Amino acid sequence: MEVAAGNYTGKEKASVLISTFLGYGLDFYNVMIVAFLMGAIQKDLNITLTQAGIITSVTLAGSILGGVAFGWLGDRFGRKASLQMTLGFFSFGAILSAFSWDFTSLLVFRAIAGIGLGGEWGAGEVLFNEVWDRKKRGFGSSLIQAASTGGFGMAAVVAVWATNSFSPEWGWRVALLIGGSPILLMVYIRISMPESRLWTAYNDLRKSGELPVEKQQARNPLIEIFKGGSLRYTVLGVVLVSGYMFAYYSIAVFMPRVMTSAGASPESMRTITLVLAITVAVSYVILGYFSDKIGRKAAVILPTLLSLIGFAGMYYAAKSGFPESIWLWPLFGWYMLWGMGQTCAGMFGPWFAELFPVESRSSAVSTIYMIGRGVGSVAPFVVPAVVPAVGGELINAMMVGLPATAFCLLAALLLPETAGRSFAVVESKARPAA
Repeated sequence: MEVAAGNYTGKEKASVLISTFLGYGLDFYNVMIVAFLMGAIQKDLNITLTQAGIITSVTLAGSILGGVAFGWLGDRFGRKASLQMTLGFFSFGAILSAFSWDFTSLLVFRAIAGIGLGGEWGAGEVLFNEVWDRKKRGFGSSLIQAASTGGFGMAAVVAVWATNSFSPEWGWRVALLIGGSPILLMVYIRISMPESRLWTAYNDLRKSGELPVEKQQARNPLIEIFKGGSLRYTVLGVVLVSGYMFAYYSIAVFMPRVMTSAGASPESMRTITLVLAITVAVSYVILGYFSDKIGRKAAVILPTLLSLIGFAGMYYAAKSGFPESIWLWPLFGWYMLWGMGQTCAGMFGPWFAELFPVESRSSAVSTIYMIGRGVGSVAPFVVPAVVPAVGGELINAMMVGLPATAFCLLAALLLPETAGRSFAVVESKARPAA
C-alpha cells in the first residue's frame, strides 16, 4: 500500500516546507546564540571558562537524549505531534534560560533546551520526506539544511544588536528570549500543517490489528533499528554522521583563531564568515537540485572529496600571512572549498528516511543524527589536547578531522543507493537498495 505525495495539496506541502525550514533555522539559532553571548553571560553571572564549557557539553548531551526520545515519540504518536513537542521543549528551555540567575540554573535550563533541540531536526526531516515528492526529496531537504546558515547569521546579528542596545544585565537575556520564538511556529503548525498520511495509515492498521504478523510482533522501534538488516544501516549511518560532525567541528571551531593569528582583522573575519555562509547556502541548493538525479551516494561522496582537498589546502596555506585582501589569501580560498564540502549533510535526512520503514523511520533518523552529533562534539576537546603532540601548531592538530572525513567517505560507499524510493505503509524492516 503506497501513499503518494500527490495526496497532499500544494498548500499542505508548502506549510511543511516552511515549518521545517523555520524550525531548523531557529534550532541552529539556539545552538549558536550562547557561543556569541558567552562573554557577556560569564561576566554577568560570574561563570568561569570551565563552567561555560560544561554548559555547552550538557546542552549537546541533552540533544542526544532528545533525539532518541522524540524520534520514538514520532513513531508512536505521529510526526506532527513530535515536531510540536520538540519545538515547545526547546522554546521553553530558551525562555527559562533568559531568566537564569546563576551557573546551576543556566545549566539546567540549557539542558532542557538541548533536549528539545535534539528532536527538532529528525521530526521535521521525517515529516518532510514522507510528504514531499519522492523525486525532489534531496532538493527540498537541502533547502531545509541551508536554513542553518540563516540561523547562524541571525544569531550573530541578534547577539551584537542585543548586547549593544540593552544593559549588560539584559542584553544577553533578550537574545536568549528571542530563541523562544518557535512557540509561535507551534501555533502555525497546529493550524496549517498536515500529519503524515503514511504514518496515519500505518497507525490505523496497527490499532485495528491488521498488520502482518512480523509487524505485530515488532518491539520498540528503538530496538528494531539495531536488529537484522536495519543494524547495518544504523551503524553505517552513525559512522557517516559522526565522521562528518567530528571533521566539521575540528575546523569550524578553530579556523577563526588560525586566521586571526595569521593577521586577519575582526572586520576581515566578519566578511569571511558572511562569504562562507553565503557560499555554503548556495552550495546546498545546487547540490540538492542535482542529488535527485545523481543519487544520495554521489551527493555525499563528491562533497566529501572536496572537503578532503580543502583539508590539504588549508594545511599548506595556513602559514601564509594575511594579505591586503581576503580574495588574495590562499587560506581563504581553501576554507571556502572546505565549506562547500560540508553540504553533504543535506543528504542525511532523505537518505536515512529512505533506508527505514515507516514504523521505525523517526527513531532511526533522529537517533542516527544525534548520536553522530554527540560523537562529533568531542572534536573541540580533542584538537587542543593534540596540539602539544604535533609541534604546538593548532593547524596540525586540526588535521585530526582528516581520518574522520575518510570514515565518512567509507560509510557513504557502503550504504545502498535509495534516491527516488517510494514509501509504502507496509514494507520490509530492512529495505534493500533502490
